[in-house]
Amino acid sequence: MALRFDGRVAVITGAGRGLGRAYAELLGSLGCKVVVNDNGSIIKGEGADAGPAQEAVDAIRAAGGEAIACTESVATPEGGRAIIASALDTWGRIDVLIHNAGNVRYGTIRELSDEDLNAVLDVHLKGAFHVVRAAMGPMCDAGYGRVVLTSSIGGVYGNNRCVNYAMAKSGMIGLNNVIALEGEEHNVKSNVIVPGAVTRMAEGLDTSMYPPMGPELVAPMVGWLAHEECSVSGEIYAAVAGRMAEMFIAETQGAYRPEWTVDDVHAAIGKIRDKADPKVFGLHGHVDHLTYSFGMARGAEG
Repeated sequence: MALRFDGRVAVITGAGRGLGRAYAELLGSLGCKVVVNDNGSIIKGEGADAGPAQEAVDAIRAAGGEAIACTESVATPEGGRAIIASALDTWGRIDVLIHNAGNVRYGTIRELSDEDLNAVLDVHLKGAFHVVRAAMGPMCDAGYGRVVLTSSIGGVYGNNRCVNYAMAKSGMIGLNNVIALEGEEHNVKSNVIVPGAVTRMAEGLDTSMYPPMGPELVAPMVGWLAHEECSVSGEIYAAVAGRMAEMFIAETQGAYRPEWTVDDVHAAIGKIRDKADPKVFGLHGHVDHLTYSFGMARGAEG
């Protein structure tokens, strides 16, 4: 049986163009009612244009789906509340939240201005918090919710001249973990997508040697993470050029001593860094990390 979203309501930020629009059109084609949120700003996050959001809505409706436009900005608490309210006021519920809105401002650590730092953090990271905070109550009260946050390979691995973007995107991982923990008893699941697609965010890059990298190659993974059949929470998934994979944080087995000196660390660094048979802790990694570490100490003590 094909997975569908009949009766569900989704809010998708940054859905007027690129990846967000692909997500909105996919969910809309599968029976989901969609709030297309996009303030229509340029790539640096400046200006406003109601056109992109309305064009995406028109496309969903033309294909037989149901959608409304919302041009509020995710960058403020008030905007975040208004975006979620648009779903609640129109359809009385919110089942899915996909935070995709983003902007880019380049600069090295030494040269980045406070304005460019804050402009990116406000949209990506604080923007995610603003809409999540507004949606968390209704989702938990209803006993159901699916959240998908957007990170980046730049957030996981870093990228030159993109420190604000890397900071914001790595912050999504921490936010995701807490949503998953707080939502666990309420059937609210949260996961991160690390997408790779050629959209306007790739302007200025030489993509001539890239394989096909359209947003449609990312959307199915986001669709599954947003679906009631999604069986995972607190995890990270990559989708790029047709490849889909889980990404995760791991630890080495580590080394134990009852006391350490700097010289001891120097002598043991090979064992400390030995990546053979790594430890991978999941949703409850905070507790599992401590349990493993404490167990190592107690075991050594006999």
